[in-house]
Amino acid sequence: MGKTIAEKVIEKHLLFGTMEPGSEIALKIDQTLTQDATGTMAYLEFETMGIPRVKTELSVAYVDHNTLQCGFENADDHRYLQTVAAKHGVRFSRPGNGICHQVHLERFGIPGKTLIGSDSHTPTAGGLGMLAFGAGGMDVAVAMGGGAYYINMPKQYKIYLTGKLRPQVAAKDVSLELLRRLSVKGGVGVIMEWGGPGVKTLSVPERATITNMGAELGATTSVFPADENTKAFLESQGRGQDYTPIYADEDAQYDRVIEIDLSTLEPMIACPHSPDNVVTVKSLSDVKVDQVCIGSCTNSSLKDLLTVAAILKGKTVAPGVSLSISPGSRQVLTMLADCGALNDILKSGARILECACGPCIGMGFSPNSQGVSLRTFNRNFTGRSGTADANVYLVSPETAALSALTGYITDPTTLGALDIREVPREFAVDDSSVLLPLSAEEAQGAEVLRGPNIKEFPKSKPFADALEAQVVLKVGDNITTDHIMPAGAKILPYRSNIPHLSQFCFAVCDTEFPERAKAAGDGIIIGGTNYGQGSSREHAALVPMYLGIRCVIAKSFARIHVANLINAGILPLTFQDPEVYDKLSQADKLCLTDIKAGMEKGEITVQAGDVSFTAVCNLTERQQKILLAGGLLNYTKEGGL
Repeated sequence: MGKTIAEKVIEKHLLFGTMEPGSEIALKIDQTLTQDATGTMAYLEFETMGIPRVKTELSVAYVDHNTLQCGFENADDHRYLQTVAAKHGVRFSRPGNGICHQVHLERFGIPGKTLIGSDSHTPTAGGLGMLAFGAGGMDVAVAMGGGAYYINMPKQYKIYLTGKLRPQVAAKDVSLELLRRLSVKGGVGVIMEWGGPGVKTLSVPERATITNMGAELGATTSVFPADENTKAFLESQGRGQDYTPIYADEDAQYDRVIEIDLSTLEPMIACPHSPDNVVTVKSLSDVKVDQVCIGSCTNSSLKDLLTVAAILKGKTVAPGVSLSISPGSRQVLTMLADCGALNDILKSGARILECACGPCIGMGFSPNSQGVSLRTFNRNFTGRSGTADANVYLVSPETAALSALTGYITDPTTLGALDIREVPREFAVDDSSVLLPLSAEEAQGAEVLRGPNIKEFPKSKPFADALEAQVVLKVGDNITTDHIMPAGAKILPYRSNIPHLSQFCFAVCDTEFPERAKAAGDGIIIGGTNYGQGSSREHAALVPMYLGIRCVIAKSFARIHVANLINAGILPLTFQDPEVYDKLSQADKLCLTDIKAGMEKGEITVQAGDVSFTAVCNLTERQQKILLAGGLLNYTKEGGL
């Protein structure tokens, strides 16, 4: 039987396990990336392990999230990241050089290699034919130290593309259509592999938009073939030597095949407050727009912004609209300036922001109160923009640019032919903002600089055989990591200061949660379906652990978050009977007994007053050992790397 793309890459990197869906496998990791919102904690964890140099083929530390420097905190984190990277063998991408996923695609991604990153949108590199996974910072730290990356072998879906996108219908619309069909839970436990004759009509930046948005499906990762388009992209970056063709075998088997005829698609839009709340753009033509943001790791490529420039050229942004443009990298910004497209954008009245995540992570450019904001980003969760009552919609660059001109949500297929500058065959390559690490000899005497906001890594507790604890919070379905640990300019600077950060935990749901959790000592959270969807931020597990949370019982979990809970020493359980969820209340006392035996059996008995129920404990032997040790760092120190 033939193999899929994923199976071919996994087979070459398999250190442990078999490729049976659902069984645990361990993969050798070739490359890692971190960004500054999660990276400071990841490198603190790496230092705790006591390994002098990274053991990957390539590791890169990016600064692209916390770039607003309103106080010393972010600048201190950047200084720490630069010095710790230099000492331990990691390349450092300076602030302003660009968004990690865009820069990694341009300068470092290699078809057929494995990559994990402490950011949920790391699968962007799947547009190049990499097998790339979002992961928690601890998993990245372990991989940098030479350890394996453990996941359950995913199922595999093939998205079979035919036809070709019509003018002003974009790759973003492909992603939104798939989200409309499958929902934010539709990819959980799945690798999305893209194939069919329609693939050859998509450029690498378009493919990267699609693999980036696969994270919103909950997918383990997404991957495209590495073909002639991939080769041309790498050659344009002066990296033709990195090209290796990768295709699925014709007789490869998939768990599901989903067909999309690109020629039938129309512009789509995700309505507040979820990426899968998708309708057609033309159905919302009466909605007035206050703000438009173009950029993020999803849609900030040169191709995207050349299209935006063509739409804006010679026109002016509507009087009631504020328009921002965030180029994905310094390379993109330089080339926009060199060809004159940047001038077209500026003359329209748009504001050019830094080459960084910016508004996507709530780091500036928040909309007005109750404002309607159209964004070419990947997430529109409540409050993520920095404005609690804003209504955020997700759209393509084409829809965003035209709507900025009209002042209303507008279908871009109403545009005539556009005079779009061609993407050149050779890109402006300048890696001067990527600093190389010190040699091993130089690193021995190098100092790592830490500011006062960088606090010690919080300590977790090993599990005893019984746990009696209060339910300190009960939440509903699709709780995101933005609910658990919000982003934004006021909070992100404290990502390396868990005690201070803990004040904001679950602030979107319940402002009294932090104090209640601390007062309880040991606490339990009750959740609905898809608990922990969204970002890979391990702070959504580390902060609850710091506040005393020992266990989360939910109807189901998002993949990365459940791994982060285990790494932090928090026991994740699911209801055997989902109806028990309705019988539990906040402030209930729960008693878990025979925990160790229950882990081995896969079921733990929970007593809640007069109610007794079974919770499913779906853990591998390794995960059981991690929890009994009190988390991944404790387990690693005990020799479990």
